[in-house]
Amino acid sequence: MATGTLDATNTTWLRNLWTGKHLLAYRVDVGDVFKALADPTRRAILDELQERSGQTLFELCSRLITRHGLSSSRQAVSQHLEVLEDAGLVRTRREGRYKFHDLDTSPLRTITDRWRIAPETDP
Repeated sequence: MATGTLDATNTTWLRNLWTGKHLLAYRVDVGDVFKALADPTRRAILDELQERSGQTLFELCSRLITRHGLSSSRQAVSQHLEVLEDAGLVRTRREGRYKFHDLDTSPLRTITDRWRIAPETDP
């Protein structure tokens, strides 16, 4: 933020700071996790990453076809991965020209910590 000037960008930043919106912008919302888990294709992608983390888009597409009978296009799978990444369930890393996808279960832990189930007791 430039000092001494107050333009539209600076006033938006200040308004978000004063209203607390900056906090919401930088944390994964539980609703995003539920939205990501709502789609069966995305759940299949998570299953594949649980079994073998660090897969490329090509590997995921191949496994979805052979193991789940899902014939989604690479673009569709890429869009599903983007939703999963936005929800914090998938992390990506680049090595050279390859992009690898890894499962991150920490958002699920946030949900289970919020709504703990008490252990059952025998009557």
